[in-house]
Amino acid sequence: MLTISPRKVAQIILMGHELQRAEGELRGLVAGLNEDEQVELVAIMWVGRGSFEAEDLADALETARTEATTPTADYLIGTPHFSDHLEAGLEALGIDPTDAEDDVL
Repeated sequence: MLTISPRKVAQIILMGHELQRAEGELRGLVAGLNEDEQVELVAIMWVGRGSFEAEDLADALETARTEATTPTADYLIGTPHFSDHLEAGLEALGIDPTDAEDDVL
């Protein structure tokens, strides 16, 4: 159902944990994602923070698409603990974030 690869999400998670050092890289990576991938990234984060349940991913995706008013990178960076929420979102969706992060390292 998701088009964004777990590897890309893992890269964003790792950069988010090192935001002081990697903010420019994070912004560049997010800017390089297509619109669907950016919407999915926000939806994954929302699932991870409990705004939506994993089984409501379609609703999260629709909401992320229709309510987007801020550039995705700005929105993520402005959300406290966004990296943790992305990790939790992947887990809730049945994707092991540790495996994806290990692929990046």
